Amino acid sequence: MKTLKNGFVGFLVSFVGSIPLGYLNIIGYDIFRASGINAAFPYLLGVIVIEAVVIYGTLVFANQLSKNKKLIRYIELFSIFFMLLLAWSFYSASGNSEAGENHLLAKYIQYPPLVIGLICSSLNFIQIPFWTGWNLYLINANYIQVEKNRKFGYLIGTLLGTFSGMLALILALDYITRKNNFLSTYLMSGAIPLLFLGMALFQAYKFWKKYYQSKTTD
Repeated sequence: MKTLKNGFVGFLVSFVGSIPLGYLNIIGYDIFRASGINAAFPYLLGVIVIEAVVIYGTLVFANQLSKNKKLIRYIELFSIFFMLLLAWSFYSASGNSEAGENHLLAKYIQYPPLVIGLICSSLNFIQIPFWTGWNLYLINANYIQVEKNRKFGYLIGTLLGTFSGMLALILALDYITRKNNFLSTYLMSGAIPLLFLGMALFQAYKFWKKYYQSKTTD
């Protein structure tokens, strides 16, 4: 029963956490639009393979990672520049395409989707503090038990949640863009670069507030 509870909690946290637009979802949508569901599935599999390693590692070493403030700080700073790089990449790719089409992965699409998922997920360093924080909270609040093999129920639940959440968002984006010509034309070339720029600015604000605001008010 406790293993099932672990799986349900992991699924819920991961499903909700995977729904907001992020670069993994956008790239997944781009792959789905270019090559269909048969390419999207292995891409998502590649994503959750890396996530499995991250979740298990942060679950086992959550306390040690939470105390390494310098590592967390570098990861958060990297994520800001990474979002800015993504905003520029999507915007610049749209300038070299026709009729607003933006296939950022066009020159990499010859690689297997599984490999693309593995690489892209490996670059998602922000998931380390995300899962470290969540795992600590869930353990300390007694929402999950990680003794013996119970942690694997939690791990399976999180992976199913990520896979389901990302797939649901990809299919929703495809449905919306097929029904809306304007959004279909300008999603990848305009809305997505602005989204990543906004995320970078928001993370930069949180970074400043976390590490510098307290010093300036002292």
